[in-house]
Amino acid sequence: MLSATTLAARPEFTVTTVNCRSDHTHFSAPEVRDDHRLVLVRRGRFRRQADGELADLDRTVGYIGAPSEEEGFSHPAGGDVCTAVTIEPGLLKGELSSRTFYVDARIELTHRRMLTAAAGGDIDYAVTEELVRLVALAAEQPIPRPRPADRMLVIAAREAIIAGVPESAGLRSLAALLKVSPYRLSRVFSQHMGVSLTRYRNRIRVGQALDRITDGETGLADLAAHLGFADQAHLTRTVREHLGHTPTALHRLLTPALQPHR
Repeated sequence: MLSATTLAARPEFTVTTVNCRSDHTHFSAPEVRDDHRLVLVRRGRFRRQADGELADLDRTVGYIGAPSEEEGFSHPAGGDVCTAVTIEPGLLKGELSSRTFYVDARIELTHRRMLTAAAGGDIDYAVTEELVRLVALAAEQPIPRPRPADRMLVIAAREAIIAGVPESAGLRSLAALLKVSPYRLSRVFSQHMGVSLTRYRNRIRVGQALDRITDGETGLADLAAHLGFADQAHLTRTVREHLGHTPTALHRLLTPALQPHR
């Protein structure tokens, strides 16, 4: 079952929250759409098959869909919540092509700022500005293309890190869990995600920090301990490295009441 809530709309774009409560492991009947769209997962995960290409989507992998693609979906892990953005290519410079892409922390922050702007109601400036920045960032990202033999290993590593299973605390323990050598796991993951396992794990922790900051968390020492950082300074350095902002600055950016109209 699908439900959709429109957050912002103009003739050139729409921003929608899509809540899917399906749990089928088989792919849905193929469908063809006539728009350009960007889809980012906020919670859960699902699979998309488009023109013969299979992609596993979660908070770290999104996609841009193009007109005339034939696509189907499956939800082997249950439901999900996504942000779907439809956009006229004329809002951007250059061609907007179909792709699956890595969602780094910059994209997640821009995504959240767009949602914050939509909550604040400034559609014609704040939402539009964050939206075009979001799509442009997505269009620049490397495309994960794991070989079939390695695809399930990469997916399993992503799932373990996102879920925070105890073995994901270190490379050796994660490799042991997945029954491969640390060298093979590190090499395959870097080849097919375009980032190292270390950076990916920190990207997940930065995303979790954004969750807590968005929910109003201000105790940075407790937040650092909860997310497995050595201390508050380690948290602050890592967040700044990935996002260019400190946790305190992010709290201001992601609080609707303090979001200035621009």
